[in-house]
This record gives sequence, structure tokens and C-alpha cells, in this order.
Amino acid sequence: MNAGIRSWWAEFVGTFALCFIGQGAVCAHAMSGGSGSGLLAIAVAHGLALATMITALGHISGGHFNPAVTFGFVITGRQSVGAAIGYWISQLLGAVVASFLLRSFVSASVMQATQLGAAQVNPEIGVGTAVLIEAILTFFLVTAVWGSAVDDRAPKLGGFVIGLTVTMDILLGGPLTGAAMNPARAFGAAMAVGSFANQWVYWVGPILGASFAALTYSRLLMPKR
Repeated sequence: MNAGIRSWWAEFVGTFALCFIGQGAVCAHAMSGGSGSGLLAIAVAHGLALATMITALGHISGGHFNPAVTFGFVITGRQSVGAAIGYWISQLLGAVVASFLLRSFVSASVMQATQLGAAQVNPEIGVGTAVLIEAILTFFLVTAVWGSAVDDRAPKLGGFVIGLTVTMDILLGGPLTGAAMNPARAFGAAMAVGSFANQWVYWVGPILGASFAALTYSRLLMPKR
């Protein structure tokens, strides 16, 4: 699906919302003193933002809001590289604008404490493990995308299932890798705080996971045409 500038705008807005609400929830939790079930609230904020934007804009652009998701469509032949480039630029811009806007809202102390919600590898796990975790979490996410939005046999649930998958993934992966599952989500915050430590993890892991999910679903689970 590619409607030119309409799709690019939808991808920009959807990715902006995911990052602004998701990262904003991390900052808001810190501003409130960091008490209570912060992980659950942050996971739900990401999931609700994604579910809402996919439901609102998915019929315009497909509701990728994630360069790894778009890559999965490219390698399965459902989107051209040329169309994907427009999506990738829109997604990265949405994440960067959201992150810099958040930076203008929060105090220096909150930014220092949260890194604007930037994905970070827990020092108790190695970067190799972090790549594997991001790949697995993204595999679940992209499987949910194909199983609920791409496959014509799927129940029409909008972005509900995809948002729930993100919520589920963050509940496990949040403390380990930040559970970005999305190169744009990781890149925007890193750009705003000026720290790109282990940034490659959030490109390699999600792209590997998305590729495996897209290829296995399209070749093994989709009905033959």
C-alpha cells in the first residue's frame, strides 16, 4: 500500500504518536516520582498509541510506523524499495520530531534520569543477547501484524492485537533492552539525547526478527495464490 504523500504523512503521524506517547509515559513516570507500576503504565501507553494510530491511519498507509515492519513487506515483495524509502524517511522524521519536542517539555533532571525513554541495553546482559531479545520481540510483533492485518482470513480487529503485542513485549523486554522493536523508536530518542550507545542493536535485532516473521508467515501460513 502506497498513496504517496498521504502515506508518508500517515507514517509520520503514527510514528510520532508512538514515540511521543510512549517516551512521554517514561518521562511522566519519572516526573511523578517513579512510584507505582511504571512498567505496566509505560507498556500500555505504547500499546494504546500504536493500536489507536493503526486503527485511524492503517487504511491509508498500512500502519507500519516501524522501519522493520516496512522491511518485512519489502523482502516479501509486497512493497517496492522506492516506496519503502518514503516510509522509512517519514518514520524516522516522526520519531526525531517527537523526541525533540519532548526534550523541550521536560526538565534537565528528568531528561538525565530517563534519557527521554531511549532504549538501553541492561548491563547484566550482553549485546548479543540484546540483539536476540529484540529479534524475538519483533518476531512476535510482525507475526501479529501479518496475522491480524495482512492475512485476509484474519478477524478485523484494527490495531488492537498489534497494540496488545507491543504491550506484552514491553512487559518482558522493557527492563532488558527497552523493548524498542523499532529502529525509529530507538533512533529518535538517541538523536535527541545525543547518545548512540548500542544503537546498532535496535536496527539489527528488529530487522532480523521482522524478516523472519514476514518470510515465515508469507511462505508457510498464507494461502497460496
